[in-house]
Amino acid sequence: MAPLSHLLLSFLAILGAHASSSVLDLIPDNFGEVVLDSGKPALVEFFAPWCGHCKSLAPVYEELAQNFGFASDKLVIGKVDADEHKDLGRKFGVQGFPTLKWFDGKSKTPEPYDGGRDLESLSAFVTEKTGIKPKTKKAAPSAVEMLNDQTFKEQVGGNKDVLVAFTAPWCGHCKSLAPIWETVAKDFATEPNVLIAKVDAEAENARTTAQDQGVKSYPTIKFFPRGSTTPEPYEGGRSEKDLLEFMNEKAGTHRVVGGGLNVKAGIIASLDAIVAKMTAGASIASVSQEATKAAEGLKDKYAEYYVKVFEKLGKEQRYAENELARLEGIIRKGGLAPEKLDDLVTRSNILRTFIAKDQAKDEL
Repeated sequence: MAPLSHLLLSFLAILGAHASSSVLDLIPDNFGEVVLDSGKPALVEFFAPWCGHCKSLAPVYEELAQNFGFASDKLVIGKVDADEHKDLGRKFGVQGFPTLKWFDGKSKTPEPYDGGRDLESLSAFVTEKTGIKPKTKKAAPSAVEMLNDQTFKEQVGGNKDVLVAFTAPWCGHCKSLAPIWETVAKDFATEPNVLIAKVDAEAENARTTAQDQGVKSYPTIKFFPRGSTTPEPYEGGRSEKDLLEFMNEKAGTHRVVGGGLNVKAGIIASLDAIVAKMTAGASIASVSQEATKAAEGLKDKYAEYYVKVFEKLGKEQRYAENELARLEGIIRKGGLAPEKLDDLVTRSNILRTFIAKDQAKDEL
């Protein structure tokens, strides 16, 4: 059989492709040509990969670059990893992250940007400097559910784990959080028992809820476990990764940045323990019967898939490996609805567990 590590790496490669960024990556080798000598004005962010504020700014800055992308022959929106390229950061007086500087295309001495880090403020600054107005795409329907006094009572305390951001229209930090919050909501869009929501704490029809929840500053984020109206304050980071990790822990989900599923999605510990018995030499027939009985008491819909794999292995020794290859081929082709992709990834995870156990048995 093919080594499990090879199969796993191949599978991750299928899902590992990222859309190219609209923000231009600047390094010492191209900074002079692109920024200092091109004659084009440039807004440059000096960031560090570990910086929390930089992570919060990233989706806003990406959207800014997309909105001005049509004018790439007249304007540069770029970024420098100043943690890696420290000399470049020092050259322009960077002492903290993120630092944004404006290069006018004439002088080699930049002007610091000290405005808000929300899309509206950044766009207005670039337009003021260049006269170029951004072109925004028609907004897709929001995945974030806006709650008011009535719908808050309907959603919180029910069968969903609910993460709520209490915001205000004028709040700069709320504006910076908005695209991240939207991304997180999209990441959980196919999770039936998770709700990512917002409350406009200053709206007439939601003000009472904000007051009842003791909201005094913005944004305030609270988590409400399913079946409970007692909140847990969220005090973690505000990056997509931070919020995903928090909700995965609280809701028992397995989402990763970008909305996909990790390798634990679909794995059922009690059935996985039965699969492990194959390593000890138990016959497929006996463990298959045990799995069938165990699955009867489980509500997880993928319990039946474990049973199916056991049955198939009883007829075809290489079923798990062959079926995994087939599913990966479908995933590789793309064009799948989110729900279908989730299903294929989950089944692939389960198949990979059988392959791991089978391989371990072969190596004994």
